[in-house]
Amino acid sequence: MRMLRIALKSLKARPVSLLGAFLALALGVAMTAVMLLGLAAALGGGSGGEELVSLVAALGTAGGVSAFVSAFVVASTYSYAVAQRRRELGLLRLAGATRAQVRRTVLAEALLLGAVASASGCALGRAGAPALLRWLAETGMAPHGLTLAPAAWPLPAAFAAGLLVALSGVAVAARRAGRVGPLDALRTADLDTGVLTPGRLVTGLGLLLVFLALAVTALATDPSDVLHRKTYTTQPMWLISAAGLLSPLLAPPLIRLLGRTVPRRSAGFAGRLVPAGAAAALRRTGAVAAPVLVSVALTGSLAGALDTVGAARSAEARARTGADLVVVPAPGSGDPRPLLAALGAVPGVTAFSSTAPTALSLVEPDGTTVRSEARAADDPAGLAVLARLPLMAGSTADLDDDSLVLPAEWGHLRVGEPVPVVRADGSRTTLRVAAVLRDGVGDNGLYVTAANAPGARVDRVDVRLGDAAPVSDVRSAALPYGAAVFTREEWLAAGAPPRIAWLRTLLVLGLALVYTGIALANTLFTATADRRRELALLRLAGATRAQVVRLVTAESVLVTAVGAVLGYAVVAVQLGSMHAALAVLHAPAPLVLPWRALGAVTAGALLLAAACAAPAAGWALRTRPVVAAR
Repeated sequence: MRMLRIALKSLKARPVSLLGAFLALALGVAMTAVMLLGLAAALGGGSGGEELVSLVAALGTAGGVSAFVSAFVVASTYSYAVAQRRRELGLLRLAGATRAQVRRTVLAEALLLGAVASASGCALGRAGAPALLRWLAETGMAPHGLTLAPAAWPLPAAFAAGLLVALSGVAVAARRAGRVGPLDALRTADLDTGVLTPGRLVTGLGLLLVFLALAVTALATDPSDVLHRKTYTTQPMWLISAAGLLSPLLAPPLIRLLGRTVPRRSAGFAGRLVPAGAAAALRRTGAVAAPVLVSVALTGSLAGALDTVGAARSAEARARTGADLVVVPAPGSGDPRPLLAALGAVPGVTAFSSTAPTALSLVEPDGTTVRSEARAADDPAGLAVLARLPLMAGSTADLDDDSLVLPAEWGHLRVGEPVPVVRADGSRTTLRVAAVLRDGVGDNGLYVTAANAPGARVDRVDVRLGDAAPVSDVRSAALPYGAAVFTREEWLAAGAPPRIAWLRTLLVLGLALVYTGIALANTLFTATADRRRELALLRLAGATRAQVVRLVTAESVLVTAVGAVLGYAVVAVQLGSMHAALAVLHAPAPLVLPWRALGAVTAGALLLAAACAAPAAGWALRTRPVVAAR
């Protein structure tokens, strides 16, 4: 009980330094609560459907990312808040408190602060959830009329998650607080020592090895898994956590490198202290750089992954499409033979091939069936000319009613090998392998003839024109049947990542970026406010008020740039693994960097750092230097 009373008095005595931890946790819980309430509404929104299934998946991913971001930022903030209190904890030891009592005091503070912050976050989340549902409906990601469900679990789950994040975030800091000795109360220098502990180094390297093991295993066994949204959303978290833990090792050389860009002459003699101040206070540097690291890394990884996969699909589709025009029959148009006859009668049409979607299930050796989307071709010879399929073995022209074409991922690599299949109507047969395709990122699916696709309706006709054949003749021939005619470029452009994919990425990133921005501003304000004595000593040493403000601003911008560089490193490694996966799949492997998104996030973080640090420094200097330095 004595330690609990001390914890309560400590919370009252240090409202400014603990405000950062409170706001970071409250906003993190609010972000998680919003996602959980949206998820509960989607789960209770009806009997299902593809739209709701996609919404549940998107909200689940966004909720996971929100929980990770809040835990990462809160842990960094709590660690710095405890480090700020080294002299106070040393006084407790000097007064007779044991190490266990100090640890219990810090944990009790985290529990009290976490309970209040989690309750506040739940209230904010409950107020903001309706706005999220309205935005989801307006963007087409959720059905109109979707409302909050009367579920009892989202807010208690968010509250429990907040307490867990608070206690987990402060657990390591509490252990470090217990190691504070009585003589630390007599320290006057703010130099951080022992930041990179052996445990921190081993954990950081371990997380880095986990990422490398996951990436190498996926490249060796299933490279396509690296390109899935679930993988490229969660995999960067290992790298971000490793970079955060190893920041005391990585930050000093980056500070020295970036510190050379500080305009020392314009900042006066105080500007010479910028790199030294950032390197001396590594815990403060880590707390400021953490939200920048996570925002830049997530933005680059998610937006870059979407761009990379989209560019690879576009390049693969371009290489595979040998048609000059693609004709799409009108929905429900019925028998396609009159349209095909009209297209074949157009002067200058040298080849055309019609295909239809169908479902085909392959029977595994243990008797289980694996369903796959397939294409049914009326003319295998035309398919071989116009589709340009990436063949590993066999020939597409050998496709007939007793065979199929399939990708290598199915494991049937020998031409002529029998493959038991189940057709769309449930009938079973055995087809031989006519050709094997390389694995890719596009629609390198199964191909059969129309005889093995009962009920399939033609939805695409590829047309090749002669040198002098006008496109208008083909459009005129297709017009009476209501078919749409697309040029090759128009068809390829239609295959770009759909708008809904970008909106889902925005859903995952949006709240996380807002949260990290607020966390960065909050950390800068609280960290600068706690430097009153240090800044007062600079004033007493001869620095003017303007020089000190420029010093603090330049140091904040420098530390923010360090976090951004660490984020860029995470993005480079993550997108490099995707580039390697595309190369293993023998697919076009463009390395696309989302410069606009990265530039916007980085510029926003730098501007926010400058905008927050300058007034915070001015506020910290409001007291006379002689008084503040005591």
